[in-house]
Amino acid sequence: MRTIASVLAMTTTLLMPMVAVPEESANVSDLKITTLSTMLTELRGVGEWGYAALIEADGHTLLFDTGARPETVLKNAAELDIDLSTVDTVMLTHNHWDHTGGLTTLRRELQARNDKAVQTAHVGAGIFLPRRLDAEAAGKMPPIPPELLIDARVVRKAYESLGGRFIVHDEPYELHPGIWITGPIPRMHAEKNWAPFMRIEKDGELVEDTIPEDQALVINTPRGLVIVSGCGHAGIVNTMEYARRITGQEFVHAVVGGLHLISAREKQIEWTGNKMREFGVQHVQGAHCTGINPVAGLREAGHLSRQTTAVGAVGSTFTLSEGIRPGILTR
Repeated sequence: MRTIASVLAMTTTLLMPMVAVPEESANVSDLKITTLSTMLTELRGVGEWGYAALIEADGHTLLFDTGARPETVLKNAAELDIDLSTVDTVMLTHNHWDHTGGLTTLRRELQARNDKAVQTAHVGAGIFLPRRLDAEAAGKMPPIPPELLIDARVVRKAYESLGGRFIVHDEPYELHPGIWITGPIPRMHAEKNWAPFMRIEKDGELVEDTIPEDQALVINTPRGLVIVSGCGHAGIVNTMEYARRITGQEFVHAVVGGLHLISAREKQIEWTGNKMREFGVQHVQGAHCTGINPVAGLREAGHLSRQTTAVGAVGSTFTLSEGIRPGILTR
């Protein structure tokens, strides 16, 4: 007789695409994540509605998203004494302006010091599909910033004119040993957290823009997985499920970045925190669209503490050795 758990396991397997799980996935032993763009900041840097982080893992560096305004990440990195001209690779989680806004400026300004700086951008399949605004739905919402409607194809043209190149992923990709780009994340759970007024042109038809290209970074460590999320439009629980499927690793050690819970109801936040506890999450640094109160809700539901759960700020870090190092304001 099949138990409920076995049926759920079968359902999960059926809903998830087939992924070749490595027999022995590599581990990253030295990891540091530094926030370069988010709304809060303290002694150094400026805040904005956006997200970006520098990933340093076993000697490899990766710029994760590029913030909203053209020069925010460039200026914040300078104030934090970080030299981004040595970083040749960037990963963009999705098409939205608050994650892609700094891409062309970073490439243009840094290539003067290093021609390979920010030269390669990894993106998820679907990022360049045409987007449209549903005027009727938008009319019921607060005024929409014009930047929100910037077409990713415009960004692509500007970036490629500077010698940049895009690599598009439709499945998981191991960038370096133990460092995975998920590619588009399957939606097993109904974590619906995207704008209702946007449409996407697919196969000649306008359909709801669920942000199908949304992807995350997954880093396998001896303590468990570390997941870095830009906005988490695919849902952070869906992301954790997929990360486990990709790597074969059972536990998630830390979640860092935007989780798009800013408008979530208490029940969804509690459910998310409970799921994090099931996955064994020990650290949460919720930045950008996570929201301040939702971080507190995740802390409570996940049975975490102020030392292990904090709001991300410009300059705040997460390392394997020390965990989260927040600023005074976000502690």
